[in-house]
Amino acid sequence: MKIYNSLSKKVENFEPISPPEVGMYACGPTVYYYPTIGNYRTYTTADLLLRTLRYLGHEVNYVMNLTDVGHLTGDNLGDADTGEDRLEKAAREEGKTAWDIAKFYSEDFLQSFEKLNLIKPDTVAAATEHIQEQIDLIKKLETNGLTYKIDDGIYFNVKVYEEKGHEYGQLSTLDKIKEGARVEPNPQKRDPRDFALWKFSPKNDKRHMEWDSPWGKGFPGWHIECSAMSMKYLGEQFDIHVGGEDLRSTHHPNEIAQSEGATGKEPFVKYWVHGAFLTVDGGRMGKSLGNAYSLHDIKEKGYDPLDLRYFYLSGHYRKQLNFTWDALAAAKTALTKLRTQVTSYKATHERTVLSSEKNEKVRKFQDEFKAALENDLNMPQALAVVWEVVKSNIPDYDKYDLLLGFDEVLGLGLGEFQISNLKFKITKEVQALLNKREELRSEGKFAQADAIRDKLKKEHNYEARDKSL
Repeated sequence: MKIYNSLSKKVENFEPISPPEVGMYACGPTVYYYPTIGNYRTYTTADLLLRTLRYLGHEVNYVMNLTDVGHLTGDNLGDADTGEDRLEKAAREEGKTAWDIAKFYSEDFLQSFEKLNLIKPDTVAAATEHIQEQIDLIKKLETNGLTYKIDDGIYFNVKVYEEKGHEYGQLSTLDKIKEGARVEPNPQKRDPRDFALWKFSPKNDKRHMEWDSPWGKGFPGWHIECSAMSMKYLGEQFDIHVGGEDLRSTHHPNEIAQSEGATGKEPFVKYWVHGAFLTVDGGRMGKSLGNAYSLHDIKEKGYDPLDLRYFYLSGHYRKQLNFTWDALAAAKTALTKLRTQVTSYKATHERTVLSSEKNEKVRKFQDEFKAALENDLNMPQALAVVWEVVKSNIPDYDKYDLLLGFDEVLGLGLGEFQISNLKFKITKEVQALLNKREELRSEGKFAQADAIRDKLKKEHNYEARDKSL
């Protein structure tokens, strides 16, 4: 398998440290609000990588964090060590405690995770449940002479780190990021690149989330949690780290620095995999623009979360993908057609003995699908193979077997879609009506769509158990 490694900036052969075992960590959400569909694209990329590795025979230990403390609002302005804790701010705005906010949005995330058919990580690690691990890691850095104290906290010393022979910022050019920051630099920091490991609580303001430490009462910096938790569950060196491309600028380089600074082992992670941004209507996504859609927005518009998953599959994870409601409607139509086709294969055909020619075609499809996965997770190419199978002349039962095998990676729930009356084949007329109904639903013409549903049931004895139909 070949995968693009952000660390080397090239496509490399994937070679696990201890095959067939693979350690994989993904940066999860900051649980102060609903993740956007841009965030979910990254989590879907991690899920596809996980499924692909297991499909290819690897034994993956998958860990994801939940950031429920320490992620400050200054991150949006170019300096993650400034501003207000996002959970404390949300707590004030919603009239709750930060603990209430973390619990509500963590639970919502995990429920939404399941609705997108994302495989739950082997370990979901919340930052607030690993405070001691973070303190212990900071103490190691202190012992190694890589920290210093200023008025608002304990900071990592990048210059000393470099003087010890380490390279800082391999994943990105941090000077360019620094020049674009829209906040005043902290004059007490010895180097603009230095970052907080532990932040002190304000002297005259009690936080909802704060802990005692060797340096004073406070809370961990944003970056330290991922190093502490990934190393706890995957070891001081592991195979893959996944995240959105926005984390390449500071968060991931800081993870590398504090991890390698504490252990002295390089590389901290062998392969770094970053998913590209999702744009909306050709532009950026943002709350201020009113287009930072959540999974709840998708469902309120009448779409199944798996329609969104199919939409994600239409683009390569390293390329920007443009979201529009029309594009989602097209994905829904395609997925509905695929799911009904797969169900008809199961319902109306018995297994037959393949001719040598058709045996060869089945093997060819399997090889092509595997090749697409091994080609840096080329999911558009994999989807193309799926539709080649649908159009082929191999027996329908064997199409069913093939597509369900492919769905172990695609995660579209093809085997879970059922039609209540399984004694007929979906005719061209029925399929045309289904397509028309999806078109009307995407246009918001629900009354006309419901009329077609009633016609399907009355005239064709067709009723889907999938309530989205």
